[in-house]
Amino acid sequence: MLTIFCALSAWAITILLLWSIGITLKKGISFLWELHQVPCHNCQYFTNDYRLKCTVHPKKACSEQAVGCIDFEPKITACHACQQGRNWKSGKKILQYTAGNR
Repeated sequence: MLTIFCALSAWAITILLLWSIGITLKKGISFLWELHQVPCHNCQYFTNDYRLKCTVHPKKACSEQAVGCIDFEPKITACHACQQGRNWKSGKKILQYTAGNR
């Protein structure tokens, strides 16, 4: 009788463990899905700097509060730090933007 009780207890603990892991995975996936809705990385005001992530809403940037941001502006160009060495066409002139020409 004791053997049957121990076997049932072991199966119950195993089933509860698997159920708990399944619930944790489901919550984690839904949380990640919500975080992927944050539009900050595509916003014009996002600086990509850990000290000041957003110039308009620094406390809300990259959080769940930023999902419905009313000040969201899509990025038009990349930041100047990312564009070093690119050729820019200005009328008929081609300007070379490099770190040495600043």
